[in-house]
Amino acid sequence: MNDSRRKIPSVDSLLGREEFAAILDARPRWLVVDAVRRALQRLRADLAAGRRPDAPTAAEVAAATRTEIEAMERPSLRRVINATGIPLHTNLGRAPLPARARWALEDAALGYSNLEYDLEAGARGSRYDHCADLLKELTGAEDALVVNNNAAAVVLVLNELARERGVIVSRGELVEIGGSFRVPDIIAKSGARIVEVGATNRTHPEDYERAIGPDTGALLKVHRSNFRQSGFVAEVSIGQLVALARKHEVPVIHDIGSGLLPDASKIPELPWEPSVSGSLSAGVDVVTFSGDKLLGGPQAGIIVGRGAIVAGLRANPLLRALRVDKLTLAALEATLRLWRDPATAATEVPALAMITQSGDASRRRAENIASALRERVRDAEIVLVRDAAEVGGGSYPGVQLETWTLKIRLPGTGESQLEARCRAATPPVIARVSDGALCVDPRTVLPHEEPELIDVLSNALTADDDPRRP
Repeated sequence: MNDSRRKIPSVDSLLGREEFAAILDARPRWLVVDAVRRALQRLRADLAAGRRPDAPTAAEVAAATRTEIEAMERPSLRRVINATGIPLHTNLGRAPLPARARWALEDAALGYSNLEYDLEAGARGSRYDHCADLLKELTGAEDALVVNNNAAAVVLVLNELARERGVIVSRGELVEIGGSFRVPDIIAKSGARIVEVGATNRTHPEDYERAIGPDTGALLKVHRSNFRQSGFVAEVSIGQLVALARKHEVPVIHDIGSGLLPDASKIPELPWEPSVSGSLSAGVDVVTFSGDKLLGGPQAGIIVGRGAIVAGLRANPLLRALRVDKLTLAALEATLRLWRDPATAATEVPALAMITQSGDASRRRAENIASALRERVRDAEIVLVRDAAEVGGGSYPGVQLETWTLKIRLPGTGESQLEARCRAATPPVIARVSDGALCVDPRTVLPHEEPELIDVLSNALTADDDPRRP
């Protein structure tokens, strides 16, 4: 064994040292013991790997112990700064909530609420009533229902309309939605039987018509929100599908997924995307979509459509397993209120503001951050580069957002090392590595986060990675 490792004191002897008195006074002994053991394990590993020349002092072990305690007490789910430029980054929680939604969430969390209590009648109410009127107003639907995510919404609708019956869907729409979950798997779990029609690249109205029979429960159209088809392709429009459904008296379900409420023309800066209101106007019986994508609210599965169908969904026993809590409903209701005026939504819903941010605005923000960094860090190379960002979150596939990125290099320090320093900061900054540089896109950095971003980047560019540092 390395002689230096033999010189590391035992846990018991360290805890009796003056350097640990304040730590033991502030924390339970069991926690300190665990932290000391973790600290010693890391220090021994540093010695074995040659990252340290000699055994740590008691003061160094105490400092390492404090670091371990901070890590042990740090929440697992933490706020991060998204500097990737992807507004609906699934791994980073998709849409950040509007300020009004955060206030509503806090108000609902601080005490009791009328979640299932009718204040006018003084009797039991329903949690599903809180957002229903707003959703009906915004989409033109007869009724609405909120569950915990869009996959749950699809499962519930299929279970209600096509359980033990056939649901007809184009082969070109049997998508994987992420995490290895695929539309055929979701259909199977609902109790419906999948009936595939058409080819991967081309599906025609007659393909659906030939498949419709006495056992058909519904026609399902799935918006390919996370990829696009091009070339020799053909698909059946919503209007054509509705006409077929009316002819054969079967319902049409449209899984839009990304969840743009009004027609995109209401927000000129937005590219075209199928809208909820557009599908309902075309005659679709039920539309399902997500709350945390283009809507910009909390994770939720939203179902809108014919009143009789939604009434059946409310009575379905499966709904109990899929229901949302008061916090989701509070945040969703506040977000929906912003959509009463699409222009207001475009500025007050953060995800929407990020998506519609112009290239010029992106450049100005990048220039301001670069200027602040150059004042604090002299050795780094900071270059502004015109770039393109994706929307993310299974929305607007193929759409490139014009953006400006800071490409940062530090002589003697690799880009991966810089990226790791940013991730280890408080708050963590999540950036990209490309072309031998740390790439920071301010498009997805909230305005109040800019000073924190500059601090983290400055520290990352001036950090000392010497393991002997306390």
